[in-house]
Amino acid sequence: MMIEMDLETVKERAGPREFSPKDDMPEEYRKAATRMIQFHANSEIMGAYLERPFIRKAPSLERKLAFSAKVQDELGHGQLLYRAAESLGIKTREEMLDELAEGKGKFLNCFHYPMESWIETPMIGFFVDGAAMRRQATLKSSSWEPYAHAMDKVCFEEGFHVKHGESILRELSQGTKKQQEQLQEAFEMWWPRIIQFFGPTDDKSTHHDFAAEVGLKQNTNDELRKAFLNMYLPKVEKYGLELPEYPRIEYDEDTGEYTVNEDDLDWDEFFQIAKNEYEPGVGQIDSRKRTQEAVAWVRETMDEYEANTGGVTPATAD
Repeated sequence: MMIEMDLETVKERAGPREFSPKDDMPEEYRKAATRMIQFHANSEIMGAYLERPFIRKAPSLERKLAFSAKVQDELGHGQLLYRAAESLGIKTREEMLDELAEGKGKFLNCFHYPMESWIETPMIGFFVDGAAMRRQATLKSSSWEPYAHAMDKVCFEEGFHVKHGESILRELSQGTKKQQEQLQEAFEMWWPRIIQFFGPTDDKSTHHDFAAEVGLKQNTNDELRKAFLNMYLPKVEKYGLELPEYPRIEYDEDTGEYTVNEDDLDWDEFFQIAKNEYEPGVGQIDSRKRTQEAVAWVRETMDEYEANTGGVTPATAD
């Protein structure tokens, strides 16, 4: 039996894993949750596309196998999240995938930039995935139960991805002088993007307040960014990396916490990226569209088979 709720009731009851498809949620909640989960799902897919070439480019069989497994994991996370979003009844999985291919679907800023060399891989595998873990761990308490359940699996596997990224970082930081120099250059290029991973500053965030009121998320962008800095800046030092002069990072001796001078970050570029208008990101989207078109015949064949057999699978038919 469906339990009908208005928005005020939702805000009063909002808590970890409080709502599920058995609840008749107000449209405002369903739209906000769909937007949030679809964005997350798109990011998983586009992250996999960014790392897929390194299955071949990896310098050893062990690394190739690890990247193959990681890409498979990320694509699986995307599909899991599309189903969690689909359970809200606003969009189908197919509609969300089409929006991604058409450039209408939004995804994380870091996955708009190309990653061209092996030296860059720990920037995603350790720092970006580490930032993702900070955010995703809090989403295990999301009020939309299918999303929270999906996060249980996602966080478990992302933990291994971070360890793999740290393994590559450690190996490169102990490598030749040239490798160390290239690693530092890659870090300086990616560091501002990594800090912007958590989204705009709280005063510029347009979705947080409502999402927090209905329990979809718990922490603000700035809170998550600060927690990431506090955890990862000691690791930056551990692996011999030097912070670039900008953006300026400040340390408060009284609280023992780090903060970033956010005026040093290029927020104009960030918001251009958010609208899918940044050229590297457009290239990523076009690649996704070409891939989707290339396998359209598979989907059409499966749809035709299902229509002709009433949904009976070959195994069942046998």
